[in-house]
Amino acid sequence: CVGLRNILQGLNCSVKYYSSINHLQTTCPCKIKAKKCHILNCSGCACTRKTAPPGSILPWRFFSCKEGTRISSKKKQSTSVVTSELLHKNLLKSEQEKWNDISPIYKPMTKRIKEKLEELHNKYTFNSESPKMRFGENVYFEENGCIFLSKADDDEGNVDILFSTDDLGFSDAFIQRIRISPDQRYMAISLKSESSEEATCVIMKLGDFPVVKKVIPSVFSFEWATSDVLYYTTQKNLKCQNVFMIAFTNQKHTKLVYTEQDARFFVDIYLTKDRRFLTINSNSKTTSEVWLVDCRNPFELPALVQARTKGVIYHIEHRNNELYILTTYGEPAEYKLMKAPVASSSKENWQLVYALEKKTKLVDFEMFSDDCIMFLKNAGHLYLNVISFVSHSVRSIKLPTWACEFELESHPEHTTSTCYFQLSSPVHPPKRFAYSFKENNLIEQAVQEVPIITNCHTTRLLAKSKDETLVPITVFHNMNSKELHRKPLLVHVYGAYGIDLNMSFKEEKLMLIEEGWILAYCHVRGGGELGLSWHKDGCQHNKLKGLHDLKACIMLLHKLGFSQPKHTALAAASAGGVLAGALCNTDPELIRAMVLQAPFVDVLNTMMKTHLPLTIEEQEEWGNPLEDEKCMKYIKSYCPYQNIKPQCYPSVFITAYENDQRIPLTGVLQYVQKLRKAALDHASRTSKKGNWTPNIILDVQANGSHCDSSWEHSLSE
Repeated sequence: CVGLRNILQGLNCSVKYYSSINHLQTTCPCKIKAKKCHILNCSGCACTRKTAPPGSILPWRFFSCKEGTRISSKKKQSTSVVTSELLHKNLLKSEQEKWNDISPIYKPMTKRIKEKLEELHNKYTFNSESPKMRFGENVYFEENGCIFLSKADDDEGNVDILFSTDDLGFSDAFIQRIRISPDQRYMAISLKSESSEEATCVIMKLGDFPVVKKVIPSVFSFEWATSDVLYYTTQKNLKCQNVFMIAFTNQKHTKLVYTEQDARFFVDIYLTKDRRFLTINSNSKTTSEVWLVDCRNPFELPALVQARTKGVIYHIEHRNNELYILTTYGEPAEYKLMKAPVASSSKENWQLVYALEKKTKLVDFEMFSDDCIMFLKNAGHLYLNVISFVSHSVRSIKLPTWACEFELESHPEHTTSTCYFQLSSPVHPPKRFAYSFKENNLIEQAVQEVPIITNCHTTRLLAKSKDETLVPITVFHNMNSKELHRKPLLVHVYGAYGIDLNMSFKEEKLMLIEEGWILAYCHVRGGGELGLSWHKDGCQHNKLKGLHDLKACIMLLHKLGFSQPKHTALAAASAGGVLAGALCNTDPELIRAMVLQAPFVDVLNTMMKTHLPLTIEEQEEWGNPLEDEKCMKYIKSYCPYQNIKPQCYPSVFITAYENDQRIPLTGVLQYVQKLRKAALDHASRTSKKGNWTPNIILDVQANGSHCDSSWEHSLSE
């Protein structure tokens, strides 16, 4: 969860670890058809997972994990818990029975879809070799739950197995993150199962016979400060507040280095690209504080860069004894690159290096020895800004117009002269590109030719919202399609935490295009597509603006002839369920169906329970209804669960997870029950010709967790 992309955006609900000096990059399990394989390249992912590091809006830290309210009386509490558990079991059993009754109806359809998706998956993920990381003559890579070591000059394919999840009894886990110590004597690995939020860190001593030296439970992030000193953070109840140091010297010992006292803040660690400093980053959703550990003296106390200042986010890189600071400090409150001497790092000494233009989204940032690259998005188009620290110049490079997503590759050596990355869109498989600092040009890498999608048209629109704000929409459809107003339309929305809609390649999106569907992505306020101000204009007391944006987008699509209400479906995941569920209450006539994955649908009740682990830090996104009556009324005005009423609803399909710690299953069960009752009440009260009763279906997955599933699970879903 390190790397600048974290600070800049974060699922959609996924996990992506970006590299520093020696990181193998973790992604989703899709490219190699293995039992449980999280490999190092994101091409062909069925579900991209993004996690966020320093100063970021943590995309997946959504809500809470435990149900029940705090009651002072132990007797009352015991009775309440028993009653709640019984209600939960009864609701779950009832929904499982309904699912078992209705799911056979869809078997022929799901069989056809599964076969088609597998065909597309095999077609577009043929370049499935894991990315490799080179240290001198040694090359490390990971496949099928194993970590291998080979020699760079070995053409015969000889490899040594350093680690296997099966051999060490972790058969149900996948490899999430790998860190090799600078002298390659040690390797730290984090292992995580799909049904758990917490990971286990295994530290191995390498050599002719690799051996396990330490196993640390509940670890979130970790980095080698030196060849035998590892720093790591621990996670408990979805929170990271402690940083530890473990030394594998002659006197092996573990020491607590840092503790965060504020429940709104989340702690992780990052290693600067030149390995000079390890940073301890304490971040809320709006404020940062960074401490430096000098890797030349890892046992000394961390030094504060700048005390936390409300509303100021910052992240640290290092070059030539100067700190390079990516921050929101100053006006306007968008990201800027600044610098300051290491010896005098407070914000009074920060000097501006580069400021982003208005309505520009900083997607990613990579530091090199003489340059840095900013991956930017403006009006839906992607481009690079290359900042030279030597010539003090800024070069701007446009990227292909079809591209919607960046994927930065690992660059272990910060002195490299080339930056590698991938571009994709929901319907375009990833293509690899390289930017050469010396030649100042962009090169498309054609290791293996990716089949070109020639029959898909991309359109970018602007919808005028209720307050006249222009809201971007990205539309994909088959160029050969005629009478688009008769074609089915799938609308996507998120609009929270400053996170962009996930627009990476997915086989199911391409399948829909080939079958005549129209895909629309509504970049509403609350997300981050137009920078930090776009998020700010759609959170807390501005949440309704996101709802107005979504309505305006759908109405414009219909007005321009992209489908019509009776052929329109709306899709959302996690916090996107707030706007989707709200639209379902206010304007159900605009859509015929709604598909939700692990949806957040009861904002009010969740934000009233401060004993839940994430509620306090979530107040910066949703507000504090306990202390602000206006906030309570405002949340109640749009909360999906609170506003269900008897009316003609669209059909609804919801996927939920029994082990989801962020969206409690009980809340989803109660939402489905209330929604179904309202739809049936309406149907029984009216007898107008043409009335229909919607299908409201809940599929509760026993495996998987919050929007985080393997290729096999996502295929089934």
